[in-house]
Amino acid sequence: MAYDNQKFEAYLDKMDMVTVLVPKSYYDGEVNSLCLMRDGQSLSLKLKDRKVLHEAIKYECYCQIKIEIGEEYQVVEERGAKADLKIGAVIRTPEFDDAFFYNESDLGVVFTKQHIQLKLWAPTATDVKVKLINPKTLNKEYIGMARMKKGVWTAICGLEKEGHHYSYEVTVNGVTREAVDPYAIAASANSEYGVLVNLHKTKQPPVKKAPLQKPTDAIIYEVHIRDFTIHPSSNVSNKGTYAGFTESSTESGVTTGLAYLKELGITHLELLPVNDFDGVDELKPLDTYNWGYNPLLFNVPEGSYSLEPTNPIARILELKQLIRAVHENDLRVILDVVYNHVYVREDSSFEKIVPGYYFRHDQFGMPSNGTGVGNDFASERKMARKFIVDSVLFWVKEYDVDGFRFDLMGILDIETMNTIRQKLFEYDSSILLFGEGWDLNTPLSSEQKATIYNSDKVPHIGFFNDRFRDFIKGSTFNIYDKGFICGNTHRVDEVKQVMAGSVSYQKGEKYLFVQPTSSINYVESHDNHTLWDKLSKCNSHEEKQILQKRQKLASAMVLLAQGIPFLHAGQEFYRTKQGVENSYRSPDSINQFDWEQRKIYNKDIKWLQAVIQLRKAHGAFRFHTTERIRKHMKFLESVPEIVAYALANVEKYGPWKDIIVAFNQDTSTHYINLPQGSWNVVIDGESAYQYPFPKALSGEAAVPAVGVLALFKT
Repeated sequence: MAYDNQKFEAYLDKMDMVTVLVPKSYYDGEVNSLCLMRDGQSLSLKLKDRKVLHEAIKYECYCQIKIEIGEEYQVVEERGAKADLKIGAVIRTPEFDDAFFYNESDLGVVFTKQHIQLKLWAPTATDVKVKLINPKTLNKEYIGMARMKKGVWTAICGLEKEGHHYSYEVTVNGVTREAVDPYAIAASANSEYGVLVNLHKTKQPPVKKAPLQKPTDAIIYEVHIRDFTIHPSSNVSNKGTYAGFTESSTESGVTTGLAYLKELGITHLELLPVNDFDGVDELKPLDTYNWGYNPLLFNVPEGSYSLEPTNPIARILELKQLIRAVHENDLRVILDVVYNHVYVREDSSFEKIVPGYYFRHDQFGMPSNGTGVGNDFASERKMARKFIVDSVLFWVKEYDVDGFRFDLMGILDIETMNTIRQKLFEYDSSILLFGEGWDLNTPLSSEQKATIYNSDKVPHIGFFNDRFRDFIKGSTFNIYDKGFICGNTHRVDEVKQVMAGSVSYQKGEKYLFVQPTSSINYVESHDNHTLWDKLSKCNSHEEKQILQKRQKLASAMVLLAQGIPFLHAGQEFYRTKQGVENSYRSPDSINQFDWEQRKIYNKDIKWLQAVIQLRKAHGAFRFHTTERIRKHMKFLESVPEIVAYALANVEKYGPWKDIIVAFNQDTSTHYINLPQGSWNVVIDGESAYQYPFPKALSGEAAVPAVGVLALFKT
């Protein structure tokens, strides 16, 4: 009887277990004996279990010899029918992880004085070739790779191949797929190929950075490369690019560009993803728009921001020069990184090179989708974790970045995040790490996830504090829900809690974080509606001037709360996205940083600068331990419309002994009783004062309508 091999399937599901699926159309699926063959040698398989499925019978068989993954085997049944043994669920077993974990730091491309070395981790492959393309002549050549220990394949080529494009042709389960090196550090336009680039030729002179003694000293400002300069009034020549971001002499009556950010007083500039992503044609960058959360190559700068997207070295140099310019302006750089997923799992290099390994699967063997984009990166697997750790170290060591914001960090596992923290801390303890700790439906136990509820298990890593966000402004997912700054007085106790860093500021009180360094305080970001768009909806009955005061009140609460403040670019001048909630692919007209608004609201921006300077002026606004908050911070009695706190006996942390700050969300003035003595006024509603302070209060103080009052006593 002729037999169709396609109907007989065999998979290696454990290191010593072969699963065979025999269709019922073939002798009713009945098989009595099976053996494993390699190079003409045969070994009987021991049948352990038999399950009747709908259209086939499933046999689980155990092998008494070690199956060499990466070698070719066949399974033969008693009638002589054969099937190639394919790599199955073994790829996701701890035994596989242990057997093939490669802990060296030389994956990808390494230039030596003699040659160029290429290494690829592909343990399930039976053959790997390097495809080289001369970008000038388009001539192709292939180099066979040799399999080494731990499933690593290696090849070398001459130094004359520098600048050549390359990819890998990887054969797994009898199928050959072409893939870009996941460790690529340079790429051709639109990520078609990796490029052999010697990074030593892109080195930049070191810059002495602005110091950062503790995480709570940071003031983070989130911005998108293209948004920042694309507006017609930016006075930037190379709009929407790395180079445009750092252009000097862009002033037009007021500062713009990087000079504006320095003048604002922030300490850290957070850039939305700058690694290679899909969604924008790098050769026609202005035809479409994207935030950058469609990651392709994690260690390659995005080409759509480059002046020369077809020049692999140009984009590397442009990004390095941007980071250097930021450092020269006494600011630090944080990268928004997206290690929780890839753009399209099936098309990703990870899936093509080691199918089934790098992504999580549910109990039915289907790819999980906690991220909502079709795949979850399996960070808990050793080589997936290694890739993430290697990648963040690469950005720190090669590009001199100062921190990372992890998109959907709750998808990643705790061990991975702690490993990252440890490795980076060994390199530079001032590097900031924080992310989105949302609890998403991915097949990882709740105890393993790097979620906000497990913050105590990942010390020295910050979390976006959604309680702060929602108690201060109202639900971010219900545009009509009102928080404190919108006029809601029902959750004042919760507002006090988040203003105290969301820690247990009094023993026995509830808390979200063990230490205030875990709390990233914010009211808006690139996601969801801007605060101005929300206020315009939920408080639509109020005049524009009142809404502006409410936004300033919110920003002041972000800056004067314990924890780490986070500002969204343009928040200081009432940035609007015309009501668009999710503008990830909206046009520039929606997303652009409006420099005309910056001019119109220069007075409001200067007021926010004063609030930033107030935070910087005294360490009592920036406590990094719960102990200090408990010792020095007390909330004052007041009407529900006011939240007021005192920082007492804090002279060892700054120039003043005592501080009082009061926030009034009502449209009427309210009064608070002051402790004994004369109190100098720093901020009084729309007014901000500097030394010598012209105004002092005692006894009772008026907290201006929808405003802030900040006082101190020496």
